[in-house]
Amino acid sequence: MKAIICTKYGPPDVLQLQEVEKPAPRDNEILVEIYASSVNPHDWRTMRADPFLVRLMGGGFFKPKHQILGVDVSGRIEAVGRDVKQFKPGDEVFGAVDFGGFAEYVCVTEDNLVPKPSNLKFEEAAAVPAAAISALQGLRNMGQIKPGHKVLINGASGGVGTFAVQIAKHFGGEVTGVCSTRNVEKVRSIGADHVIDYTREDFTKSGQHYDLILALAGYYPILAYKRALSPDGIYVMCGGSSAQMFQGLLLGPWISMTGNKKMVVLSAKPNKEDLVFIQELLEAGKVVPVIDKLYPLSEVAEAIRYLEKGHAQGKVVITAGHESKI
Repeated sequence: MKAIICTKYGPPDVLQLQEVEKPAPRDNEILVEIYASSVNPHDWRTMRADPFLVRLMGGGFFKPKHQILGVDVSGRIEAVGRDVKQFKPGDEVFGAVDFGGFAEYVCVTEDNLVPKPSNLKFEEAAAVPAAAISALQGLRNMGQIKPGHKVLINGASGGVGTFAVQIAKHFGGEVTGVCSTRNVEKVRSIGADHVIDYTREDFTKSGQHYDLILALAGYYPILAYKRALSPDGIYVMCGGSSAQMFQGLLLGPWISMTGNKKMVVLSAKPNKEDLVFIQELLEAGKVVPVIDKLYPLSEVAEAIRYLEKGHAQGKVVITAGHESKI
């Protein structure tokens, strides 16, 4: 099969399209023919070992432990192991894998997958898992969102942000999205109640206060975020610059211990229960994937370069050369 291989850490130039052995499912695994996948910050951070902690957290110290990146997949089941109960060959599925998404085939356990909603194309389904689950866990698990909460999403036009706006509205939040000028109308169109153009207004100095701030992009000092929180507000760091991540990890716990405002860092963990929750929202039309660009499998490096620039409007999707069946 064809796959994008990463044999050493570095810029996108280290990625190579190669022919590798097609995997065979174990007794508890499913072989999925991948129709589409998508690019996430996790991919380029793993590729570059940025931050350095990637090397210490199981990624491989001198070179990547897992050479095929990609965590989002959608496609059709080709074969199942004898212990698999929930799926059969021919089923259309989507889900999150630990690695291996930038290839034509991948083997996963059935807990990684759920049926693809019939109202979504494979490309749309591939845009969902990692980003939507990050948004869900950031808002619900870490942010403790409740109906009527004033929610600010910094980076509302990006991959996680476009899901976060819609999921926050589902939970009854009053949503303010922060984005650049060219993305204002897009963020408004997916349900944001208010939109702030960060090139014209600094929300941390506006005097407005929010019950929940989900930080996904850009850089503001953590004390600026604290200033924009309501007295019992929660700040959830889920992305942004390395400096922002560093401050969240080092200063967040101290700030949380010295007052009622909470500053926490999200480490999203995909699971079947949350994937089913998202699947139901997709089927009901309450959440709609936003796709910026499509790239073929051979151009994963270009897709990552584009994502790294930080200007993607929604998700960047990789197609494996199959024609959509919808």
